[in-house]
Amino acid sequence: MKLAASLLVLSGGLLAAAGESGLAGLEKVHLFGNEYVRLSDWSRAHHFQIRWTREREEVQVSTRWSKLEFTVDSTRAEINGVTVFLSLPVAARQGEAYIAFVDLQSTVHPVLFPPKNKGAVSILSVCLDPGHGGKDPGNEEGVRKEKEYSLLLATEMRRLLVDAGLKVNLTRTSDSFVGLSDRPEFAKRRDSDLFISLHFNSAIAEKNRVNGVEVYCMTPPGVSSTNARGEGAETSASKGNLCDTKNMLLAYQIQKAIVKDVGAEDRGVRRARFAVLRNAEMPAVLVEAGFMSHPQESKKIFDPEYQRQLAQAIVNGVFAYKRLVERTD
Repeated sequence: MKLAASLLVLSGGLLAAAGESGLAGLEKVHLFGNEYVRLSDWSRAHHFQIRWTREREEVQVSTRWSKLEFTVDSTRAEINGVTVFLSLPVAARQGEAYIAFVDLQSTVHPVLFPPKNKGAVSILSVCLDPGHGGKDPGNEEGVRKEKEYSLLLATEMRRLLVDAGLKVNLTRTSDSFVGLSDRPEFAKRRDSDLFISLHFNSAIAEKNRVNGVEVYCMTPPGVSSTNARGEGAETSASKGNLCDTKNMLLAYQIQKAIVKDVGAEDRGVRRARFAVLRNAEMPAVLVEAGFMSHPQESKKIFDPEYQRQLAQAIVNGVFAYKRLVERTD
């Protein structure tokens, strides 16, 4: 059975207080061994309208400003038209829609009610991490290697960020190999405020069909990743969970900007315990900026003009995040 929920987002001066206090008084219900909350209770607490658009399958929760959509028995959702993946599927029971408490904490609230930097501390320094390098080519399509294009993207992003007044460090500036654990450590040593790892994707099957952009952030403790390849069964907290709410906000803003600015297929904000995210001690994301295996999308990826557009879109997402966390309202 499927449930789609549409949930409109508060904006402007309403952001701060609602996010802080909006979860405290909600009754928790145990479903599938996890804590869930009735969407109707959450909606009332935040002055949202709620209605089923398809009984026990689709539900809409809204204000004037924004919209969020879910599907029952699925982790796929949308917030203001941007795809996000929840940690646990939305559920329907006896005419009520339920969302996991962990998803309100780590996905919904960070986007609807963005966290602020304490003391309005500014974002001054960004670490860009061009994926792969040296003996590790990454994905390969003919003579094209992912490591080359991740570095080109990082180099263009550095130019744009520096021109905008930020300090930027790259984990590599040439075709050199850098260990996965060394990359977030490099960012820490440089006192970076953000860590952004840059990659390009490749599909094993259906190469003519699979395209689009994904942005990953760290998986919350105790739940499975969207893509659990190679992460093992460990679900305890890691360094990367220190910034869970800001990880999500940064990932969302970058995904939103890429989809809007370059028209890429929206494959969503996703969760993973990749080493570069797991060990990062500052807000961190991993961008999969398109599929090298897709016939049309690969032509864009290999085109210098599209690379500039893509770099600008990611930078736009960074600055959208920067404005939100630096606000003083």
